Amino acid sequence: MAQEEIYENLDDRKKTILTAIIANYLETGEPVGSRTISKLPDLSLSSATIRNEMADLEELGYIVQPHTSAGRIPTDKGYRFYVDTMMKEKSDSEKQQGVLLQRVDKLESLLMQVAKVLAYNTKYATMVTSPQLENKKVKFIQLSQVDQDQLVAVIVVGDNVAKNKLIHVDRPLNNEEVLKFNLLLNTFLQGISVEQINIELMQTMKKQAGEGEYADILEKIFEGIVEAVHEAEERTIYTSGASNILNYDGIADMTQATKFLENFEDKTDLAELADETLKTNPDDENKIHIYIGDEAPVQNMKDYSIVTSTYELPEGAKGTIGIIGPKRMDYKKVVKTLKDLTNELDQIFKKQ
Repeated sequence: MAQEEIYENLDDRKKTILTAIIANYLETGEPVGSRTISKLPDLSLSSATIRNEMADLEELGYIVQPHTSAGRIPTDKGYRFYVDTMMKEKSDSEKQQGVLLQRVDKLESLLMQVAKVLAYNTKYATMVTSPQLENKKVKFIQLSQVDQDQLVAVIVVGDNVAKNKLIHVDRPLNNEEVLKFNLLLNTFLQGISVEQINIELMQTMKKQAGEGEYADILEKIFEGIVEAVHEAEERTIYTSGASNILNYDGIADMTQATKFLENFEDKTDLAELADETLKTNPDDENKIHIYIGDEAPVQNMKDYSIVTSTYELPEGAKGTIGIIGPKRMDYKKVVKTLKDLTNELDQIFKKQ
């Protein structure tokens, strides 16, 4: 029977409700009730209307009620509808995946450019860090087949920060197998912190998947996901203008200046400065903080002045921007530059 004939008894509203039930079940592993579906912003339907539609879908064999008073879960026929719909929309999802990857590349290029522009405009040394998550819990995982020997895992961490990871598998998986792994991964990993992802959890999941081939495939998927989650924690520090220090007025000790350049290149001190900035809660509404001389949280920067600010992505991840210069720094210009830049970044991120 052709797909059109199989699904001709489903109008758009039933298809939307069925898709929502399956997506919610894949995400939570719990039977889905009408109240849950009624809260979806795109439906605008009452719980009573949704219950009637769910009753029709159950009669048609797409969902089933595991026990009295419980919500519904998809049947094999329901999964088949979901898979066929997903495959039809595959090209759109691949475009979206490309947008996610492109956004990461754009963010890295943008932060590098910010460091260079700041150094050029202020004539001081500058640093910009990649955004760091405060909430490091796994929110959702979605596996999709890319080709015969590759999966792509989209891992959503914290407040909707997405990481993409390509995972090699020894054989192609069919759609039902991919759905099974999606359900298993989200059941075990959803809501747990990065620190809780360990070998013991992996062993439990392998037993659930079944010994043999599935366990081997799951291990590769698991390793790729763990790697991607830890990548989300990693911080990159972009710098520019380090040589400007040699032109600072009042820098008489060239040994000290050379030491600063070495530390600036090493970036360990800059990472410490970034950590301190994110911990600080300045009264200034623009999150500008100024360290002068001995106030500097880093020992090797106590001969200088440091002005820092934080920027924030819509997902909640935060990064640090810093300008390091002499104590005779043009504070008015530097503070204004940082405020303007922070506002500009906010506008850029809101448009993405």
